[in-house]
Amino acid sequence: MALASFRRNSAGFSLPEVMVSTFLLSTALVSLAQLFAMSTAANLSARTTTFAAVLAQQKMEQLRGLTWGFDPLGLPYSDTSTDLSIWPDAPRGGTGLAPSPATALNQNSPGYVDYLDEYGRWVGTGAQAPDRTVYVRRWSIEPLPTNPNNTIILQVLVTRHRNRGSADAGAVARLPNETRLVSLKTRKSM
Repeated sequence: MALASFRRNSAGFSLPEVMVSTFLLSTALVSLAQLFAMSTAANLSARTTTFAAVLAQQKMEQLRGLTWGFDPLGLPYSDTSTDLSIWPDAPRGGTGLAPSPATALNQNSPGYVDYLDEYGRWVGTGAQAPDRTVYVRRWSIEPLPTNPNNTIILQVLVTRHRNRGSADAGAVARLPNETRLVSLKTRKSM
């Protein structure tokens, strides 16, 4: 009799109990794997967006550092010859703060575009992107319509090197993982 009660009290798990617990465990592991994949994708997207913002800020600082002011006699003086499309920038041979073509943010316009590798290092300029291009950095310079002689609008767009579809048509759209900065520069006395 003692042996019979021992067998009833020490019974193990039944097959249905093992199957239910296995199902619950596998469901939890699949959910965790999906969460891990989503987290990895979000981190990669955030890294790309942040890096694009750094590259855009670098170009904006270059543009804002060019001369746009008045000379000692009070006459407008502007840097319209620095070449910012090469690295390091050259004091002559470029467009400086000269107004850009209307399509400078829509297409690769020589003098208003440069190409960067995966680490943000300059790899070239011109209408066609070199082979190692990962980021395309375009910029535009246009006069402010209400004060065209003294204020300019600076815009920088950094994108991944890819087909942007209709984002480059008409008013340029900023896609995910891209950065677009806009700033105004007003003439100041030198």
